[in-house]
Amino acid sequence: MLGNNLPPPNEVIALLKSRQITQIRLYNPNPDALQALQGSGIYVILGTLNLDLPNLGSDISFARTWVQKNVIPYSKDVNFRCIFAGNEVIPSDFAIHVLPAMRNLKTALGDANLGEIPVSTTVSMAVLGNSFPPSKGEFANEVNSIMKSITEFLAATNSPLLVNVYPYFAYINDQQDISLDYALFNSSEVVVKDGKFEYKNLFDAMTDSVYSALEKVGGNSVVIVVSESGWPSKENGEIATIENAETYNNNLIAHVYGTSGTPKRPGRSIETYVFAIFNENLKPPGTEQNFGLYYPNMTEVYHVDF
Repeated sequence: MLGNNLPPPNEVIALLKSRQITQIRLYNPNPDALQALQGSGIYVILGTLNLDLPNLGSDISFARTWVQKNVIPYSKDVNFRCIFAGNEVIPSDFAIHVLPAMRNLKTALGDANLGEIPVSTTVSMAVLGNSFPPSKGEFANEVNSIMKSITEFLAATNSPLLVNVYPYFAYINDQQDISLDYALFNSSEVVVKDGKFEYKNLFDAMTDSVYSALEKVGGNSVVIVVSESGWPSKENGEIATIENAETYNNNLIAHVYGTSGTPKRPGRSIETYVFAIFNENLKPPGTEQNFGLYYPNMTEVYHVDF
């Protein structure tokens, strides 16, 4: 929603419904968006502002007020899939506030008889100290104790870990060792053999490296929800093109919708959110402005088959 030329939320919800999109993610509790979601049948993963984390973590009354303002008024007509405390703040100075914020939000939801709504946080691959091969995935030393405590909370409350998984960034940072086909789901052959597990695409390898890290801190039961994945369509030469973005997102959807799962977690579809609905002109110039499936006038940048 970081654009000054985007359509109003009610038009966006109508667009999503016309495409049979049933779940979305909101980065913060925008009242207009929450109002537009009422009665739509669309499930929403709702986030807190990163700047609110210290208050959410240290002050239960702040957490209760947050729930009273942003969840309770909509709870009869909006399906809340999950609430997440903070987006990609681990590692950072905000990291110590994440678990206390999650705990207070869970308590506040319980007080409002909404305790069945899961509470989580969203992390990037930056939480890993090692990610290759996938079986060697582990949390970085500096965040290991924080991630271990968060993992224990998620396991105890039967909540998922939200992970932003971007083969695009892995590829542009290591083009010597990673092929474009492997990043775009275009490899028909096994590219990485890791013990008994075989990987034909980078998305599964990245996701499984986080599963390995979770297992190493006792999180065998914790399920990963891929809270962002996508590919920019412009502003990085021959890599960020409309053709590659169209290939990646269509292949991603076909892959996660199927029941192959990942080699470590086979046999079930992977709940995944495509970033993003719109190109956003208030993002930093470059590829960041060009992750959208749609232009702000609601015409397609390229076609994606949902």
